[in-house]
Amino acid sequence: MELHYIDPISAGELHLTLHEVNFDRLFFQRDRKDKFLTIAWNDGPAQAVTIDGIKYQFPAQTILPLMVNQTFTFENPGQIIAWQYNRNFYCIVDHDKEVSCVGFLFYGSSETMFIVLDEQQQKKLHLLLQVFMDEFEDKDAIQRDMLQVMLKRLIIIITRLAKQQYLKEQALTEDKLDVLRKFNLMVENNYRKQHTVQFYADQLNKSPKTLANYFALYNHKSPLTVIQDRIIMEAKRLLMYTDKSAKEIAYDLGYDDAAYFSNFFKKQTGFAPSDFRNAKGSLHSTEQ
Repeated sequence: MELHYIDPISAGELHLTLHEVNFDRLFFQRDRKDKFLTIAWNDGPAQAVTIDGIKYQFPAQTILPLMVNQTFTFENPGQIIAWQYNRNFYCIVDHDKEVSCVGFLFYGSSETMFIVLDEQQQKKLHLLLQVFMDEFEDKDAIQRDMLQVMLKRLIIIITRLAKQQYLKEQALTEDKLDVLRKFNLMVENNYRKQHTVQFYADQLNKSPKTLANYFALYNHKSPLTVIQDRIIMEAKRLLMYTDKSAKEIAYDLGYDDAAYFSNFFKKQTGFAPSDFRNAKGSLHSTEQ
């Protein structure tokens, strides 16, 4: 089943997909024009999910937040319930004070999050899902407002659970977490041009050492690693899904010296850009 809300004036879109056997997202191919954040719920046994060419175990009864530019496929999409929405429908950046998910649940530097639902939380989401389905059918003047309220509630529930499951350190207080979330969002917006920790530290009125101390409380990545990981992630996507040359990709990511970028990529991944592209191409050919 697929349910859709589209506002012709604002171009805001909210889509609810329930147990569709062909559900996936190929961002660099057919779906590039659609800028949708995705909240995917594996409402069934454990299965595999492949995100940007990397296969993960998607445990039973877990929630997976996915970014607008991620390509993903599921081993068994018929088990998936998914909410997808664009910025025009609900901008989490503009409404961050309401949901506190920016730079953590979305646009974060942490590992891919699989947020576990216990039986009580599953019941809560099933009830919320039923209200969503009812509201998709009520096409009246307040439909958008009602759907936004429920989407906000969904995001808040998931963000709370993610904080409980992924933030183990009591020393990482909310004010410190807010700094890290702002850092993560700034990296997302500037990683193509700004590659130094000093730039982001200056914007946040913090020292690089302070940022490093905050991140040590969070996920033990350094701020520089966060920046470099984001650059490498995008480079891999461009190598996998586009025909751009390594030189073009280097320029896109803010490197004027293609040889320097190739050495950086090899140091981070163990592959030269051309070797990475060939290896991933061979893997896709084998899978097909």
